Amino acid sequence: MIFDRIPMIEKLFFEKLSTSRFQSTEPPFFFSSDVAMDLLESMLCSRLLDYQARKLKALGQAFYTISSAGHESNVVFGHLLREDDPCLLHYRSGALMLERERLGDRNALQDMLFSLCASKYDPVSEGRHKVWGSKKLWVFPQTSTIASHLPKAVGTAWAIEKAKKSNIDFPLSRDSIVCCSFGDASVNHASALTAFNAASWMRHQNLPLPLLFLCEDNGLGISVKTPPDWIRARFSSFPHLKYVEADGQKLEECFEKAQWAIEYVRQERKPVFFHLRTTRLLGHAGSDVESVYRSQEEICASEEKDPIALFASQIIAWGHANETKIKELYDDCKQQIHTLSQDHRLQERLESGTQIRSALYRRKKSVRSVSEQLEKERTFFYQKQGKSFPEASESKKRHMAFWINQALRDILIEYPEALIFGEDVAKKGGVYHVTADLYEEFGGQRVFNTLLDEQMIFGMAMGMGQLGFLPIPEIQYLAYYQNAQDQIRSDAASLSFFSAGQYVNPMVIRIASFAYQKGFGGHFHNDHSLASLMDIPGVIIATPSRGDDAAMMLRTLTHLAKTQGRICFFLEPIALYMTKHLHCEGDGLWECHYPGIEKVLDLGRVSVYGPQKSSYIIFSYANGLYMSLRAAQVLSEKYQISCRVVDLRWLKPLPWESIEMLVKQSEKVLFVDECREYGGPGDRILAHLQNRGLNQGRLIRSIHSMDTYIPLGPSADAVLLREDDIVHAILAMTQINP
Repeated sequence: MIFDRIPMIEKLFFEKLSTSRFQSTEPPFFFSSDVAMDLLESMLCSRLLDYQARKLKALGQAFYTISSAGHESNVVFGHLLREDDPCLLHYRSGALMLERERLGDRNALQDMLFSLCASKYDPVSEGRHKVWGSKKLWVFPQTSTIASHLPKAVGTAWAIEKAKKSNIDFPLSRDSIVCCSFGDASVNHASALTAFNAASWMRHQNLPLPLLFLCEDNGLGISVKTPPDWIRARFSSFPHLKYVEADGQKLEECFEKAQWAIEYVRQERKPVFFHLRTTRLLGHAGSDVESVYRSQEEICASEEKDPIALFASQIIAWGHANETKIKELYDDCKQQIHTLSQDHRLQERLESGTQIRSALYRRKKSVRSVSEQLEKERTFFYQKQGKSFPEASESKKRHMAFWINQALRDILIEYPEALIFGEDVAKKGGVYHVTADLYEEFGGQRVFNTLLDEQMIFGMAMGMGQLGFLPIPEIQYLAYYQNAQDQIRSDAASLSFFSAGQYVNPMVIRIASFAYQKGFGGHFHNDHSLASLMDIPGVIIATPSRGDDAAMMLRTLTHLAKTQGRICFFLEPIALYMTKHLHCEGDGLWECHYPGIEKVLDLGRVSVYGPQKSSYIIFSYANGLYMSLRAAQVLSEKYQISCRVVDLRWLKPLPWESIEMLVKQSEKVLFVDECREYGGPGDRILAHLQNRGLNQGRLIRSIHSMDTYIPLGPSADAVLLREDDIVHAILAMTQINP
């Protein structure tokens, strides 16, 4: 049974009002009566909401009981920050959020109750999760408990500075700053350390970064104690981070130091680490049995440090209010919350999967068109560079890497807000030279290198995407994505979900992908699993196999990112970057002309090679598509078996309509999945067809690479899917022995 400490904390609060520890004194100039009482009201409402959340939870009406109790001194930041200072808030920043809501035009208490009860009337997430958020007040909603929002905060601060030199419509003031709050236990997480390191790295190069890191230190991570003075020892000497510390029991000190820190960040455009020492009341959450890991003496000592009781006593000593007035304020806040809790709308929730899923991304339909303005800008650019249009009739056929480079060039012309960044993408032009010359042509403001940290690359993309840029980050190899996948899974892809589509993280993530690199790599450079990408809700995954397709698909993805806020993965098969020939050396069949700027490949559109009709059909993508076409020629020439070969192109969402239609036209179906077992889409396609009953009267099979990492050198051939495997699979379906 959980011991309820609420009555004891309330009792101590009223006792402290009656026996104030403070002597009468003049208030500081910044604490007028109105300011002091406003701050106290926000603190009291935050605390009373915490109490009410637990009461409603006991009645089965609310679902979130992690409280802000003991952290209410963060209220000063809610008062001092401007409306156009974006905030990314820790789940214990309730008083900060309530004070900030004074800048809004809604009933904050009612909205927070909606959120606690998962009501569909919650204006932030529509009941999908309890989050702090506001479109008007620039509070980005997130549910992070492990500081995974810190890289995004760095990216957001960097975007404010980048906008000053960019020709885009920018929604914030040029001197806005970013505030990001988090707990003391979270500073040890890799994503937090990534952000601190990136901020320091940028300042070491004298790059501006208007970011306030707000560490709310209560000394506990659920039950694990933060070592005494660890935060001070770790961050007071952290290079290029200004360290400020304040005692949360002394609101006067908190206010004065917070005011200084905010103005320092705003004027100097340099990051600050603000160490706010707090206490934790009521345990970690309503279900937390705090007495299991804390002694009664420790719990009581925390309650003696209640910042609200101490501030209320200080207000009395200043003469701003007497005990009766504060009790009346307490009762008024309590009654208001009680009354709002009777609202029947608190118990109205999203009920259908369609409703819940609808927030994954904006479903704004728009058709990409090439304007006269774009044509003029494109003409001017190529004339300035002394080049002709790449789609001109006299242009040569080229391989995929060349046309991806050209498509990126056209995208930078078409979208002035587009940015290309990552490891080695600038002067070097990428490991495979796919971004060659773009830095020289567009400058370092639009094509730039980042530090070698995939978490921070995604953090930059999220922060800039939220503020109007169109990020095109590059991840050097597919295996490197695993270093930072939580940034996409838990933060980028969930933002639209937790904000009911009010906020999105548009981006096109380019990743050099898949296996089949001869004589290079091992598994870090030859990774061939898409499992961690494919289960992220709402994202698009596309992979080309030819250069012309690659250019058109990039245009489609960029348009979807821009108009629908979509997160798009563009998986570029490394082994096909420079491939020119298909069947034999010199045939040039895998080179192609550049498609006209107006051409795109619609999401879900597949490509079919081979005869119009055949009993045999092979589905594949990327390297598998290339191998399948080579295998199809062997089957035709040696065994007189004619096969249609389908390039899926789109791996999420899978092109189900086209797959089903083509399967119905065939008797024998083979899915060639170049990924290792459990790592690709092949088997889930088979399961879908079986569920649809399309396996009746048909022979449907799939083949894939072995479930193992890829060794270095020629040994890779022993575990990867090969052309011979495709031939043998088709022959086995015909009962022909090779």
